[in-house]
Amino acid sequence: MKNSNIPLIKQIPDFLEYCEVEKGLSPVSTKNYHNFLKVFVDWLKDNKLEGLRPHELTSEHIWDFRLHLSRKQDDRGQYLKKTTQSYYLRALRNFLNYFAYKDITALPAEKIKLPKLTDKDKKIKFLKFEQIEKLLEMPDITNAPGLRDRSILEVLFSTGLRISELTSLNTRQFNPKNFIHSQELSIYGKGGSARTVYFSQRSLEWLGKYLKTRNDLFPPLFINYRPGGENDEHRLSPRAIEAMVKKYVSMSGLPVDATPHTLRHSYATDLLEQGADLRSVQELLGHKNIATTQIYTHVTNKHLKDVYKNFHSGQK
Repeated sequence: MKNSNIPLIKQIPDFLEYCEVEKGLSPVSTKNYHNFLKVFVDWLKDNKLEGLRPHELTSEHIWDFRLHLSRKQDDRGQYLKKTTQSYYLRALRNFLNYFAYKDITALPAEKIKLPKLTDKDKKIKFLKFEQIEKLLEMPDITNAPGLRDRSILEVLFSTGLRISELTSLNTRQFNPKNFIHSQELSIYGKGGSARTVYFSQRSLEWLGKYLKTRNDLFPPLFINYRPGGENDEHRLSPRAIEAMVKKYVSMSGLPVDATPHTLRHSYATDLLEQGADLRSVQELLGHKNIATTQIYTHVTNKHLKDVYKNFHSGQK
């Protein structure tokens, strides 16, 4: 095929369109693939391989790129975690799968091996309920931005929403009459799959307080307060929310380097600690595979130990 002679770098836009149209990935997921592949593109350019064509990519190239990832440092001077390295390699795997789909000769995707993860690598960060309460008290609720921030933190912990799901919420999805009652909402999450999320009464009360400060007609539920042009709908970005959470974590003095996703982990952990079963938590989180939800075995394992102590005859 004629595409066989087009360099890898120049085929990425077509791959991203394939992700969105053929694979049905959300714009957020497609953008993530784009960002992950940027690291591979930068590596190709640094090694003067920007003209490399699909059939010219070898196992040796992949090995060198894996070595590059293992030695790469983030903005804080820390080496990339194996889980993070896996994201970049999975994106490259899917890129190679795209070539197979298009009948373009290229290295088989299975030639890309992922780093072996230890239990330590799989360990997730989460906040205990008393830590969550401390974090929630950090925003200054005497002004509109502070009320917005408190609402965001409350909603993240109440619903377990992903940050992209949170930023896509609009005010029209909420009925003001329900701000004193629990409310459920159907959303489309990762991969375009639909699920129902539930808002606690407390999170709705804070949302109600925040929305009373809104005298605008902007569609987004959570807005920024920067001046913008006529076409700027002021939707708060995921990066802004990440920075906001980081700020309040620092203010609270919590020992965990928490992110918005940490609140999602904390939501799932709290459910399991209160007795929810893993299958239900899978549905609430929107995981397609139960294996993804099993990262929370730090809770289920503890629960099993308690069951053993309380019910096994040998303990009496």
